Amino acid sequence: MPKVSDAYRTARRDEIIVAALRCFAAKGYQRTSMADIIEESGLSAGAIYGHFAGKKELFAAVAGRVLDARRGELEARRSDTGPLPPGEIVATLLQGMRTEPFGGVIVQLWAEAAVDAEIRELVQGVFARLRETVRAGLAEWAAAEPGRVEGDPERWAARLAPVVLGLGPGFMVQRAIIDDFDEDAYLSALPEALPH
Repeated sequence: MPKVSDAYRTARRDEIIVAALRCFAAKGYQRTSMADIIEESGLSAGAIYGHFAGKKELFAAVAGRVLDARRGELEARRSDTGPLPPGEIVATLLQGMRTEPFGGVIVQLWAEAAVDAEIRELVQGVFARLRETVRAGLAEWAAAEPGRVEGDPERWAARLAPVVLGLGPGFMVQRAIIDDFDEDAYLSALPEALPH
């Protein structure tokens, strides 16, 4: 029997994640079953369970896909322009969520992680990577702008990173549930609200 390559396994895993994203976006986490994901993917149950233990693990992988894409966008923008001020860091992350076809899945993830310890544990690493990317970006900006922040840039960035990340859920929740929410106004106000 031929050996399956790592590239093939990665492609198959990605295929499963995309199918799960479509299901979670269309039906929500609670109403999506593994049978739905299996049907959407067109793969066998064995193929799915060969990559993921169940729906919770798959949901965490979906979150990883969406949030890691935001990290990549932030790193790419930073490499193009140099250190980004805090408001631009948040605006870059949120602009990515705004154009993410499956951005609403993240709001579901926050809700599920708040009440399900297993999901919360599964996504801790994803959020830790995002927080570290934001912290590093803030520290880089503070170091490049002496006198703009009080104290050590690293300590300042560590204190500010959770606050900066907290602006994301505010944007995403309002976007999801408030009919007349002005996304553009929110994004344009970020540089005013944060050091620049």
